[in-house]
Amino acid sequence: MEAKTTQDDYEQVKRDLQALREDLSKLTKTVSESQKSNISSLRDEIRRESREAFDQVRQKGDEALHRARDAGDKAVHDVEHRIEERPFLSIVIMFLAGILVGKMFDR
Repeated sequence: MEAKTTQDDYEQVKRDLQALREDLSKLTKTVSESQKSNISSLRDEIRRESREAFDQVRQKGDEALHRARDAGDKAVHDVEHRIEERPFLSIVIMFLAGILVGKMFDR
């Protein structure tokens, strides 16, 4: 009778070990799938945040470009206006600036 109990215990231990292996396999698979899901969601979040940052940088760049363009247009308009007010003086100043630049490049 004791041999049968030992045999039954042995069989029970074998079944428990097999169940433990199956549980461990399922757990490993679940953890692996969870990690893949986490990595996928993290990748998606990084892409989304990267797009948002890029859009913000592009928007600020566009705003800076518009401000620079407006400032350049204003400067050109101011120069044109001054030339129209005093055309002779403007010609003399440009002539002197040309001489000055020419002297600088002669050296």
